[in-house]
Amino acid sequence: MDLQKIRADFPILSREVYGKPLVYFDNGATTQKPRQVVDAITDEYYSVNANVHRGVHFLSQQATELHEASRETVRKFIHAGSTNEIIFTRGTTESINLFVSSFGEEFMQEGDEVILSVMEHHSNIVPWQLLAAKRGIAIKVIPMNDRGELLLDEYKQLFSERTKIVSVAHVSNVLGTVNPVKEMIRYAHGQGVPVLVDGAQSIPHMPVDVQDLDADFYVFSGHKVYGPTGVGVLYGKEEWLDKMPPYQGGGEMIQHVSFERTTFNELPFKFEAGTPDYIGTTGLAKALDYVSAIGMEKIAAHEHELTTYAMTRLKEIPGMRIFGEAEEKGSVISFLVGDIHHFDMGTLLDRLGIAVRTGHHCAQPLMQRLGIEGTVRASFGLYNTKEEIDVLVAGIERVSRMF
Repeated sequence: MDLQKIRADFPILSREVYGKPLVYFDNGATTQKPRQVVDAITDEYYSVNANVHRGVHFLSQQATELHEASRETVRKFIHAGSTNEIIFTRGTTESINLFVSSFGEEFMQEGDEVILSVMEHHSNIVPWQLLAAKRGIAIKVIPMNDRGELLLDEYKQLFSERTKIVSVAHVSNVLGTVNPVKEMIRYAHGQGVPVLVDGAQSIPHMPVDVQDLDADFYVFSGHKVYGPTGVGVLYGKEEWLDKMPPYQGGGEMIQHVSFERTTFNELPFKFEAGTPDYIGTTGLAKALDYVSAIGMEKIAAHEHELTTYAMTRLKEIPGMRIFGEAEEKGSVISFLVGDIHHFDMGTLLDRLGIAVRTGHHCAQPLMQRLGIEGTVRASFGLYNTKEEIDVLVAGIERVSRMF
């Protein structure tokens, strides 16, 4: 990887914050955008903008072709079997809410069970709680060990004849743990149970092949993989999506409407009510093309090297506590130093030009398991460097001396 060339594609990385060069380590929350993505969005607004599908005029036809070409780009990127299995949404959160609402309505009754993990993001907890309040379903939770690894023996014991779905993160947004989802899916399928995988923190960092995983559903957000905000994907096996009712009504999801009866459109449009973010899908496709051109294997190797280096350097700091040391770990490091509050550490690092995330990271049940209120989180992207990690370490040492 030519890091200098890559960093030149991201103009924001050359700016200063409080007179210091920006060091951006908040990629777990959102990634920066390369020129290629922003240029594609600008170009479509200026030269192709028209509402997609059904329009007979030239611009509408052209915009529709771009939109559906983006769907094919997503299909290829995650190796789905068909574009019918690619549903565009506003992001991971909407994808999960769509799934919970539709799947729950069709397949879950009072007393049925969903299996989650203790390290889930709130977006993969709260929708299930809403369904529990509405339908009376039960939520079971996979525990973890102190290294931040799910206990697979206990996972297997959670299944019963009432288990209808497993919904689990591919990579923890706090611990960086890469969960063994392929093994978990294989076991769940042996019990006749489908699996949804939250891929928000995996898609930007490693190759993902949904057919190899045999995932029934897989969700992710565009803005975490160098694409625009407000666009995401729900992948679902066609046989499951065919059985699920629409999530919202209106616009593209209909085939015929009368006051007596409405029939719904075919996949994937059945789940895409209203005008889609066709500009956003173009930006997403351009982002996926960008990382594909670099190579997801190369990105994964680079970020693994960064994470290993950062773990080593951070452990040199007196009072350092790192949360999450799983054998399989992604490019996320959460930590505390001594008794310094995470907000204080994050605020003072910011004055040094270093952007990190602080708080509970939308994972309060995990914080309760760890016995803390929150952490400082440094999360790496394809454009980060070892020199930036050195700046982070020096910054933490400087803040520590202040306390």
